[in-house]
Amino acid sequence: MIEIPSDLNPALVPLAFLLGRWEGAGVADFPGTEKCNFGQEVTFSHDGRDFLEYTSHSWVLDGEGKKVRPLETESGYWRVDKDRKVEIVMIRDQGVVEVWYGELADQKPQIDLATDAVARTEAAGPYSGGKRLYGYVNSDLMWVGEKATPDVPLRPYMSAHLKKVADASLQEWAESLPDDMPDGVSFFNADGTPYKPQGEA
Repeated sequence: MIEIPSDLNPALVPLAFLLGRWEGAGVADFPGTEKCNFGQEVTFSHDGRDFLEYTSHSWVLDGEGKKVRPLETESGYWRVDKDRKVEIVMIRDQGVVEVWYGELADQKPQIDLATDAVARTEAAGPYSGGKRLYGYVNSDLMWVGEKATPDVPLRPYMSAHLKKVADASLQEWAESLPDDMPDGVSFFNADGTPYKPQGEA
C-alpha cells in the first residue's frame, strides 16, 4: 500500500511510492571492474517543496553478506511535472554530475530514465551516460542501471532489490516494549482481562 503524507507537495503525489528508507542487496558487474554483490540503503524524503531528496549508499559484500568497503554514494533531487515527466539532478562520489530525464509508466509505479547531460571531474573514471529503470513491485523497490563508456557500449552494470525499512520512531517504540508483552502485542490477556507487565499492581 502506498501512503501519501498529508504534507507532501501535490506535484509529487505520482512519486509517493518512492518515499521512505529502503535497504537491500544487488549485483554489480561491468567490464574493467570486479563483479560483486553489494548492499544498498536508499532514502527518498521531502520537505514540502516540489522535489524529493534522494540519497544512496552502497557497499561491497563478502560471501557471508558482511560489509567489506564502500562502493558508491549518490545524492540528488527528483521532480515530476503534470505530464508525468521526471527530471533528476544527481551527483556521485566518483566525480560525476548527471541530469536525467524520463517518465512514469502509465497506470503503474515504474520510471524509465536516461541521462541527458554528464559532467565529469578530471579524477572521474570514463563514463558517457546511462539508463535506469525503477519499479515498485509487491511493496518492494527494484531498480536496474545501465551505463556506457567511450570503450564499452551501453550495458547493465547494477541492479538491486530493496525493502522498505520501518520508520525509526516506530522501531524505537517497538524496541521499548517489555519482554513479557503477550504475542501479537495484545493489550488484553486471553481471558479478556487488561494486560499488565510483570511486577505491576
